[in-house]
Amino acid sequence: MSATSHLDPRLLRAFVAVAEELHFTRAAARLYVAQQALSRDIRRLERELGADLFVRSTRRVALSADGERLLPYARRVLAAHDELLAAFGEARPLLVDLNSPGLTTGRRVLHLARELAPEYELMARFESGLTFAADEVLAGRLDASFGRFAGLDPVVRAQLDQQIVRYEPMAVVLPEDHRLAALPEVPLAALAGETVYAGAGNPRTPEWTDLARQLFAGRGIEIAPPAPLAVGDEEFQRIMAKTRTPVLAVVDFPALPRTVVRPLVDPVPLSPVSLVWRRGLVHPGFHALRRAAARLAAEEGWLWRPVGGWIPASDSDLISVHK
Repeated sequence: MSATSHLDPRLLRAFVAVAEELHFTRAAARLYVAQQALSRDIRRLERELGADLFVRSTRRVALSADGERLLPYARRVLAAHDELLAAFGEARPLLVDLNSPGLTTGRRVLHLARELAPEYELMARFESGLTFAADEVLAGRLDASFGRFAGLDPVVRAQLDQQIVRYEPMAVVLPEDHRLAALPEVPLAALAGETVYAGAGNPRTPEWTDLARQLFAGRGIEIAPPAPLAVGDEEFQRIMAKTRTPVLAVVDFPALPRTVVRPLVDPVPLSPVSLVWRRGLVHPGFHALRRAAARLAAEEGWLWRPVGGWIPASDSDLISVHK
């Protein structure tokens, strides 16, 4: 086995899980990761060590001689790593940006993470937009956020990691007396000729405006020009009543008086929501956050994409690379 100057503890954790389960599918479920990602981590570890750690056949997986030799060392390294994280993790809470108090995806992930790791403090923050939150993450003022990873500047993305959590169906918020409000679902074609607010000019949310621009292209839907940002439900409702401009949103957008939220269809547009964090983040509560995101995605079918569901190709390609 060749020497290596650095081993990612995640790779050792993947190895120990497969070594104990002797089954890649069960090991992936135990770690809340995709089997493809687990297999990739094992191959990377084998390359770094210069050794085959498992004997694989169509029927079974067994430890090789080098795998047997590595296992006790890997267990001791991971035990020490976990002790180190626990010792330093108590010094501060994990700060998790949920974008907005009314959005459910990040909030549900955070609530489950608190149940999985009640010994750690996980605190919510609300920064309204991944572009702004990403800068806060890189500055160390936040630990993680949720949003559209592909909408970030490539220079910023290079310093971050992400885990896709949900393909969130998109919707439109309408005044209750709007011509489309009586429909249970709004076909995108029915919005032709409308001007729809999608955060244009808001420096915190350009990733959302970019998603809208790609969705509306060629469909005769205009993006509303920049406007003063309405802060709070009361101001949002007042401005909407004054302008009567539909607002691009997601299906879980909280209902407000005298407005309706209608899912968009034909096709169903999807907003890719990722958990995003700074590369190299070390905090014991963060592992619970990732486990919670993976568990909810699996149990709630959050990563199911309807036939013909729409997301930009750039998002789909980037998510595949980071899985």
